[in-house]
Amino acid sequence: MTDKKEINPFLKQALELGPPLAFFFIYLRLRDDSFLIGGTEYSGFIIATIIFVPLMLGAMGVLWSLTGKLSRMQIFTAIMVIFFGGLTAWFNDERFFKMKTTLVYGFFSVMLGIGLLQGKSYLAYVLDEMLPMRHEGWMILTRRLCACFAVLAVANELVWRTLSTDLWVKIETFGFPIALMAFLMLQFNLLQSYMEDQDPQ
Repeated sequence: MTDKKEINPFLKQALELGPPLAFFFIYLRLRDDSFLIGGTEYSGFIIATIIFVPLMLGAMGVLWSLTGKLSRMQIFTAIMVIFFGGLTAWFNDERFFKMKTTLVYGFFSVMLGIGLLQGKSYLAYVLDEMLPMRHEGWMILTRRLCACFAVLAVANELVWRTLSTDLWVKIETFGFPIALMAFLMLQFNLLQSYMEDQDPQ
């Protein structure tokens, strides 16, 4: 079994955030262009998607080689990116890649919800080593994050179906991740009393 290794946190962030940012800038560069490949015309969005998939897989490969571990969420996200990126290229239809975000957030919401129905926090299984917290705290956080993922899934559907591709790319790259991060930071502050090294209030 490969031992988990620590790496520079800035390098870790670069490997995780680099591919989405690369997709954003590649899309901005190619959005007004079209490309004729094998007799089929592809938009700049499709080409940016095709480039994004190997970039993300390469970054994940480097992360795995440096840390010896990938989270289940990272593996699942990679599978979804490959699958929907492939459908996007095969059918030459950008809607598949846009729907990926809905399904990823929806899947996380459903999985957390299944755990809650069983009286468990699957979130604790993933993050317990990073964030020691009592069971009650994990259950509260899991319920809130389950709802948050559901809201993000619905929001993505509304955005890609009603707004322009430009706006979707910007919201997908910056809006949803920032909203999720802000939500998590708020929850961690609210749940300080449930941390294992602190007495309950």
